[in-house]
Amino acid sequence: MEITVNQQLYTVPDRCTVQTLLSDVLNQTSKGLAIAVNQTIVSKSNWETEPLNHGDHIIIITATQGG
Repeated sequence: MEITVNQQLYTVPDRCTVQTLLSDVLNQTSKGLAIAVNQTIVSKSNWETEPLNHGDHIIIITATQGG
């Protein structure tokens, strides 16, 4: 299925979750991230069970330090 992550199109396996997207597709750790699926923030405690669907729009925001 196809989803959009930060305005880039990705093909992911069916039954993909937010956590699967991060670890298997994007090879990214979950530390310091906030994720929204279709403009709704997904709590980190739900990443392993939050299913993604064809056509979803995901925004991944990375926390940064600075002043």
